[in-house]
Amino acid sequence: MTSVNLRQQKLEQQRQIMEQKMRQKRQTPGMVQASDVRTVSAKGQNGFQSRSTSATNRGRELHGYDGPLQYTMAPGNPDSVISQQLNNHLHEEDLEYQMETLSLSADDHPDMEDEESTPISPQTPDNAVNQSVGPASESAGFVSINPEEREREGDVEGNLESFVLEPGCQRVHYKCRITRDRKGMDRGLYPTYFLHLERDYGKKVFLLAGRKRKKSATSNYLISTDPTDLSRGGESYVGKLRSNLLGTHFTVYDNGLSPRRGESREDWKKNSARQELAAIVYETNVLGFKGPRKMTVILPGMTQDHKRVQISPQDQHESLLECWRNKTMDNLIELHNKTPVWNDDTQSYVLNFHGRVTQASVKNFQIVHDSDVDYIVMQFGRVAEDVFTMDYRYPMCAVQAFAIALSSFDSKLACE
Repeated sequence: MTSVNLRQQKLEQQRQIMEQKMRQKRQTPGMVQASDVRTVSAKGQNGFQSRSTSATNRGRELHGYDGPLQYTMAPGNPDSVISQQLNNHLHEEDLEYQMETLSLSADDHPDMEDEESTPISPQTPDNAVNQSVGPASESAGFVSINPEEREREGDVEGNLESFVLEPGCQRVHYKCRITRDRKGMDRGLYPTYFLHLERDYGKKVFLLAGRKRKKSATSNYLISTDPTDLSRGGESYVGKLRSNLLGTHFTVYDNGLSPRRGESREDWKKNSARQELAAIVYETNVLGFKGPRKMTVILPGMTQDHKRVQISPQDQHESLLECWRNKTMDNLIELHNKTPVWNDDTQSYVLNFHGRVTQASVKNFQIVHDSDVDYIVMQFGRVAEDVFTMDYRYPMCAVQAFAIALSSFDSKLACE
């Protein structure tokens, strides 16, 4: 009993220290904050049918960081440097090789998802006078242009297990809330996350629960529709989120069977083949720039009747991540986080969350398609110590959006 009490005391001390660090970091200015500027809405509903999604040219580019190379990366500058994007893959391979050489794994480094990432530097960019200081001209996509087609709030339709895996309906806004439970002996390091759908008059409908597996070489989150059973063999298990060694690449799977050696493709597909629902890529921060995270989300495309294209790779070469690396984007949708705008008045990066986000955090983000940045496919942000809002729209489903949010909680060695 004495050893158990000592362990509980040590865990409690660690939890208090981590909470104190989080509070200190959140007091540091410069994180992504919410803006209350009212804007006009846009379309976005019909642009997700299956097709190749090459990025479109934007009117301007706003860098999501403020560092020593901010001026040298300005267009037309004779001292400009070449973007590091092409070398990200090589840097990741070098980092992975070094970590494997040192035998570093998730078990050697206790999960630190409770701590906030390094705050964004509050210093004003050198060329800030030439940049927009607020999102007054950006659109939000929350209210339809045509009043008769105004979005309605989402609700659970039919069976819960089916609802969380089906793409959301068009012109429907699913407003959700994620709560983080860190009570208990291990939940300071391995908290449980609960997803609820918000309804009128403060009512909530439970959708999903997720928790990180303890004994796993890489981050591995199990997702279930039963908050009391988060095991992979449970009847309510609906999917999982798995990362690479560095925590920069994530893949979302449903509850189907993974491909087994020696099994033919036909037999495997007959036995409920496992589908890849999404892939998330966080841009590595090898130069140590301060600023909002940059992320890419790859989703299966949509058919003419608004059904998700089934992606069931039998080997790694057919995976969503590999298709994205090879620019084989047929039947896939590529999304990115919306670039925050630097605000001189608040000395921070801001996005318009329309009151859904109230606290600044490097985890706050909005996901959009390059062809229509006004249509917010998903947004996520902090409202309290352990409470976050998570909203999504067509073509996402609840499991996809929840898994993307879980990837944001996970620690990222190469992105901090």
